[in-house]
Amino acid sequence: MADHSERDVLRELFPETARELFGDGSGAAAPTLGLHPVADGRLALVSGGRLAELVPLEPKGHKAAHCDLCHATRSRSEVGIYRARSGERLYLYLTLCLNTEHCQRRAGKQGLEGLAERVLGPQGVSDGG
Repeated sequence: MADHSERDVLRELFPETARELFGDGSGAAAPTLGLHPVADGRLALVSGGRLAELVPLEPKGHKAAHCDLCHATRSRSEVGIYRARSGERLYLYLTLCLNTEHCQRRAGKQGLEGLAERVLGPQGVSDGG
């Protein structure tokens, strides 16, 4: 019996999905986009070669909150408040679902791109001035 990788099976049975996940096979890697948990409850927002660290803040209050990524309203126990540096002495505060995997699926690629643009700035714009 021949061994097939997950990538081979996806390319054979689901070519569009394989192109989305692995690129077109030209050797250029698909751009990285997503929220990834790191140490101490922090999140890393990655968009291509750009990175922002989201630092969790102490939970306060008991009212429901609106997630800035998937736009769902969640109980206070299901969301976290995060602070991201958006410039020198400037911070952006975000409310995000604690279950980032499901939140990212609900938001989709466009939602993640919008959040990345909000936190990291538009793609291709330099900070020089």
